[in-house]
Amino acid sequence: MPDLAAVNRMDQDAFVGLLGGVFEHAAWVAWAAWHERPFASVAALHASMMRAVRAVPAETQRAFLNGHPELAGPEARARSLTADSANEQGGAGLDRMTDAEAAAFDRLNAAYRARFGFPFIIAVRGRSRAEILSVFEARLGRDPAAEAATALDEVAQITRMRLDRLIEA
Repeated sequence: MPDLAAVNRMDQDAFVGLLGGVFEHAAWVAWAAWHERPFASVAALHASMMRAVRAVPAETQRAFLNGHPELAGPEARARSLTADSANEQGGAGLDRMTDAEAAAFDRLNAAYRARFGFPFIIAVRGRSRAEILSVFEARLGRDPAAEAATALDEVAQITRMRLDRLIEA
């Protein structure tokens, strides 16, 4: 695990090699942040990465959000999630649900995608399946613009935890 000083010294290829997977299927975020080195803290690095995500046009943000897997969805069942997503969903028990829970996730995933046009995104670490389902149901009734902003806020929580596991403070 490199420390922040080592990350700041990395050339662009090494930087993206280390951090390109922090944002789900979006190595471009790391490419963009590299130009803002050196970072005074992991928080500053993360802020730079989130600025890159928030600065792109709405259609690019929508494509970015669509790069995330559905919770307990087809990618999870096919075991084709990224390692980070598999660990996070597994940690919340989404890989060992009852048939009723799986059906509830399938129903909510379909309804959410139909309403908002991207998958439901939530930082699942430390949350139970019941809590996740409750939040899922509540967020279905939200305004689409507010929900897109919430999805990006959840991405920020997820990616900060990922950075903290990758870089020694």
